[in-house]
Amino acid sequence: MRFGGFTLVAVTGPPNNDLRDFLRSRRAMLSPAEAGLPEYGGARRVPGLRREEVALLAGVSVDYYVRLERGRTANVSESVLDAVARALRLNDLERAHLFTLAKPSRSRPRSVPPQVVRPGLRLLIESITEVPVLVLGRRLDVLAANSLAKALYVDFDALPPRFRNMARLVFLDDGFRTLYKDWPGAARGIVATLRLYAGRHPHDAALAELVGDLSVHDPDFRRWWADHDVYERTHGVKHYQHPLVGELVLGYEAFTPLDDPEQRLGLSTVEPGSVSEERLRLLASWTSQAAVDR
Repeated sequence: MRFGGFTLVAVTGPPNNDLRDFLRSRRAMLSPAEAGLPEYGGARRVPGLRREEVALLAGVSVDYYVRLERGRTANVSESVLDAVARALRLNDLERAHLFTLAKPSRSRPRSVPPQVVRPGLRLLIESITEVPVLVLGRRLDVLAANSLAKALYVDFDALPPRFRNMARLVFLDDGFRTLYKDWPGAARGIVATLRLYAGRHPHDAALAELVGDLSVHDPDFRRWWADHDVYERTHGVKHYQHPLVGELVLGYEAFTPLDDPEQRLGLSTVEPGSVSEERLRLLASWTSQAAVDR
C-alpha cells in the first residue's frame, strides 16, 4: 500500500518500548508553531504535537504512525524513519538514535571481555602532566586517569572498582555535586550519554544494573532518564569549583582510539596565561609534592 509517496509495510512484532518513549518525548517537545503548523484556539491536553500532526508532517497515515509510536517496528523502511525524523525536527544525533532504536540488532547478546587500556595509551596519558586526561569506557566507566585528573576529580584507583564510574560519582558522590559549577547541566549530560549508549546496547546487563541503582537513589536521575535526551561528548567547556584551587575553566576534546571504539579519551585544555592555567599548575605542584611525601 502507498501513502504520501511512501511504501507502507506491516508493522508487527513485539513492541519496542524504548522507541515508543523516545518518539513520545520528541513529539512533546515540538509545538505546532515550531513545526510550521497553524495553532488553533483552546488548550491542549498534552504538550507538543498530536500524533495525527506528526503523521501529516511525515506523510504517512495516522494509523501507521500510531503503530510505529507504539513500538511496532518490524520492517519499517528507512524512508519512513527519515520522514519522521524531519517531522520531529531531530538533530543528527537524535536521528541516528531513532534509526538505532527502530532497527535494533537481532543477534543474540554475547558476553564481552572487560575493557583494558593499551599500555601505550596508558603511558601517553600518564606522560601528560599539564592538564587532566581520562579514558572512559562502556557506561562511562573510568578506565585510566593521569595524576592531574585524579587531583581534579578523585583518586579513582582508591575507589572500589564498582564506583570507578562517572555516572555513579556525579550522582552519588557529594563532592562531585560541588565540583561542577553547573551540576544539573553536567548531570543531565551524563544521563543523555547513557541514553545514547543504551540505544546501542539494549541488552547490557551492567547498564541495567547501573540505571536501576541510580534510579533508586536519585530522583533527578529518574526524571532526566525519562526525558530520553541523547548526547555525545565531543568538545566544549566545563566550569569547576575545586576545593583547593577555586574556580577552573577548562576546555575538553574527546577522541576515540581506533582499536576500541567504545573507549573515549578525554583531554582537557586550558587557555594559556589564564587564571585557570595558574591554578592547574598549583594543583599539579601540590599533587607532585603529595606523591613525594607519601
